[in-house]
Amino acid sequence: MVPGALPSVRVVHAGRVPYLAALALQRKLVAARSAGQAPDTLLLLEHPPTITLGVRADPGHVLLSDEELARRGVAVVHTDRGGDVTFHGPGQLVGYPILKLSQHGADLGRYVRRLEETIIRTLAEFGVSALRAPGLTGVWVADGRAKICAIGVRLSASGVTSHGFALNVSTELSGFAQIVPCGIADRTVTSLEQVLGVAPPADTVRAALLRHFAAVFNVSLSEVTAASLQDMGTIQA
Repeated sequence: MVPGALPSVRVVHAGRVPYLAALALQRKLVAARSAGQAPDTLLLLEHPPTITLGVRADPGHVLLSDEELARRGVAVVHTDRGGDVTFHGPGQLVGYPILKLSQHGADLGRYVRRLEETIIRTLAEFGVSALRAPGLTGVWVADGRAKICAIGVRLSASGVTSHGFALNVSTELSGFAQIVPCGIADRTVTSLEQVLGVAPPADTVRAALLRHFAAVFNVSLSEVTAASLQDMGTIQA
């Protein structure tokens, strides 16, 4: 890196990707970043309807049977991120930063706060006042009663992050009725569309998020398409 230059993060716009394919890609990127064979990368994508269970998830927080979820076309995946149960679906802006944490403060708690700050600043661009809820992870609106962005991360033994955030832009919120979101029964889930009455264009939200990610993490971004990762296997839906 040129002295005085900002650290660079590659941004990959991957489109709609099945969850298991995205998980496999993250693992390949983590291995490559750990070996010094790939740069820091931010994957931006969305998933088809999927319920994921983190490493501390209570299976009882999935409220429907596997058979019923299959009938509805909802995949169920046990994954290795932190946190409990969440729902992914079209209209969500999902971000998976694959970062060498030692180059970004070397503090996992601070890293999560930076992800939250990125989302809070992004939402402010659309006139939405968002905040952190004491003792909880993620970003909330309505005085902390409604979650608009879930966050769940993993740090590899080599100090590389994976998983990340899921911001509800125009997500079909009925998907969250199939679970106890993040294991929190006494709060709700919302979206930009629900808060504003109309969803901003997805490209506009992505552009705002990238600006604030760059500012909060103090990095420069270079945007590429998913085709640049073809050597790591297909990530097409």
